Amino acid sequence: MNTSQVTVNHHADHPGFAGVTGLLFGLVFLAIGRAKARLAVEIASVTASDRVVDIGCGPGTAVRTAAGRGARATGIDPSSAMLRVARAFTRGSARVDWAEGTAESLPVPTGSSTVVWSLATVHHWKDVTKGLAEAHRVLAAGGRVLAIERQAADGATGLASHGWTEQQAESFAAQCRTAGFDDVRVEGRGAGRGMVWSVRGVKPQPTGVGEAVFE
Repeated sequence: MNTSQVTVNHHADHPGFAGVTGLLFGLVFLAIGRAKARLAVEIASVTASDRVVDIGCGPGTAVRTAAGRGARATGIDPSSAMLRVARAFTRGSARVDWAEGTAESLPVPTGSSTVVWSLATVHHWKDVTKGLAEAHRVLAAGGRVLAIERQAADGATGLASHGWTEQQAESFAAQCRTAGFDDVRVEGRGAGRGMVWSVRGVKPQPTGVGEAVFE
């Protein structure tokens, strides 16, 4: 099978998290998002010199984790309710910003970021091609893109399907290459219910300039 044709945003029709439902899910995501946040910071090797954009930031756990490493971080989410929770659980920090937006239309200047990640949210993107084009646009040369999704079994339904099979992870990697990212890698991480797929890549440097790499 051509993995580039496997649907990776298979929950793109999800209604989202608005109103009271959004607030409740925001609190739930606070409790379960810490492990992915720590993993993202580790994989992306975030330091104080980074400018991180979190697509689908939810209650902001990964944004705060990046800021804890000294990075500047912007959390972007289409849900105002999620951003309300994010702000409520974030103490005043000059390193953190929040904005309402989507993967397909990031309210971030071109070339202003060094890391763009999406944690357990690519499967909700409306348009993966546009989302990756936006990630490529906002990243500076040498910047890193990262997606993390829960490992899902073939044929999974309901909540268990909110993640990626191996084919879906490989399909997203293929789409990253098509979008212009280099050094794209797919890795399985974790154990048991905590098993995830990570897909990462690098925006190429101009010809003759050394590339940034993941450690």
